[in-house]
Amino acid sequence: MKDSTHPSGFKPAEIMKLPEQMDHHNHGYNQVVIALSGQTEFEVEGYGSLVCPGQGCLVTAESEHGFSGVGNNEILVLNVSVSDAVPDYGVERMQRLFEQSSYFHLDNQAQTLIRALSAEMLGNPDDWLLSKACTDTLMCVLQRHFKPLASERYLPRLNMDVLDHYIHQHLSRKITVAQLAGLVFLGESQFHVVFKEQTGVTPHQYVLQKRLELCRHLMEESRLSLAQIAQACGFSSQSNFTQAFSRHFGVSPAKYRRQWS
Repeated sequence: MKDSTHPSGFKPAEIMKLPEQMDHHNHGYNQVVIALSGQTEFEVEGYGSLVCPGQGCLVTAESEHGFSGVGNNEILVLNVSVSDAVPDYGVERMQRLFEQSSYFHLDNQAQTLIRALSAEMLGNPDDWLLSKACTDTLMCVLQRHFKPLASERYLPRLNMDVLDHYIHQHLSRKITVAQLAGLVFLGESQFHVVFKEQTGVTPHQYVLQKRLELCRHLMEESRLSLAQIAQACGFSSQSNFTQAFSRHFGVSPAKYRRQWS
């Protein structure tokens, strides 16, 4: 996929599939990513979003970003250096487009054009001139046809009642971030960002707090052994339970229980 004739080292435009495992990197050139099919997830400068067909993101040079895809997915990637300004389009307009990383959606006219150009590229994957022409064309129309997603830094409110109910029902088992994110229809990365913004802690820390609160309640109100309590609250061993409880409450489970006996 690399091409030494392009300043970025890659073809100006390419169609690819994203891996299911989240990957991260950065690079010294701007990038436009447009979803063609399937479901993809991006995290740009700590802000995550699901990107569906007709949507995309602008990634400024050197911005740390993560990406993954679910099942069969395809994206169109435009690798753009500021020095690649299209004649009569202008470096200034190019710079204005990439003032900051952001997410956007495209109107129907732009989506129709992208589908046509993508079909040409898929039929002629080794045609570098076609790849460059497609990039130039799309960069010329992009600024007129894309709309930033409402409030790019907008973070939705999570329904904590739904999350708390699920956590309470499953405290004896392993609870993953992916499971919690699925309850509120968000990608894992975006859920993590939104959750911490809303609660002040990570999903892992929040679940751990719920486990420890239940542990304390059971020690006060039940005759279960510490090993049984550890198992009932989802700890892999009594040792892990003891370490987590002591660190959180500043006293060991055995000493805490003696205070209530």
